[in-house]
Amino acid sequence: MMELRRTLAGRISLTAVATVILLFLALPIVVILVTSFSNNAFAAFPPDSWTLGWYKTLFADGSKWPAALSMSALVATISTVFSLIIGVTAATALTRSELPLRSAVYALVLGPLLIPQIVTALGLFLLFEPAAMLGSPLAIALGHTVLASPIAVLILIATLRGIDERLEDAAASMGANRLTIARRITFPLAAPGMIAAAIFSFITSFDEFYISQFLSSVDTVTLPVQIYNSLTFDIDPSVTAISAILIAFAILALVLVAVVRWLGSGRQDSLLSVETATGIATPGGETV
Repeated sequence: MMELRRTLAGRISLTAVATVILLFLALPIVVILVTSFSNNAFAAFPPDSWTLGWYKTLFADGSKWPAALSMSALVATISTVFSLIIGVTAATALTRSELPLRSAVYALVLGPLLIPQIVTALGLFLLFEPAAMLGSPLAIALGHTVLASPIAVLILIATLRGIDERLEDAAASMGANRLTIARRITFPLAAPGMIAAAIFSFITSFDEFYISQFLSSVDTVTLPVQIYNSLTFDIDPSVTAISAILIAFAILALVLVAVVRWLGSGRQDSLLSVETATGIATPGGETV
């Protein structure tokens, strides 16, 4: 009985500590959400009165926010495409081939995550400036790909390693070539991971500031740069409104990732159950 009490007390204590930590981490988000409805021109917390005026200001005539939002969406879309191409290629090579110096290649792919972003931004500035590409959405997207592609690689490596290779061996034992196996088995099973990689790559690019600051121009201002300019050169309470929208967007993206992975979790199990029932292959690829 004493051991049960200690276990119960430990669970209660752990739950309480975890709740406090989660509330502490969520507190800045709650403050931003509440402040976005404040009627105070200095974005005070707690608000004295409530209004939706700052949300209306975002899309008023002459507002700079729609252009910055569309530019960030364009750059993030291009960067996501590049990141998926690099991610699928690198993850497939690292998990489905006997790549020489695999550990070195893996470390090289993940290197941009270990380097300070401002250093990466400076290097990209020195790279694109002689080519007269500063201010180009393509240049900004390529810069964001440097940071987004390692995240895509990590997600896709975990996804491909989670796919039971017996399914690929079974297809190969029935005469399917590598392209057919990838098209009919590997990529359909990896679709939830690819969607998750695309979402996280998009978010990484959409929220990137340092590279956008170094590579942008007056005509190509992304949303993070516009937020920085609004807070640096002016007191604009509408920043809290756009921040609240970004928070809602991030939450929606995470929910979408969870739903996609949940919907795709049963596909491999169903294929494995069919393989077990028919007995078409063993883990070594031999037909039984």
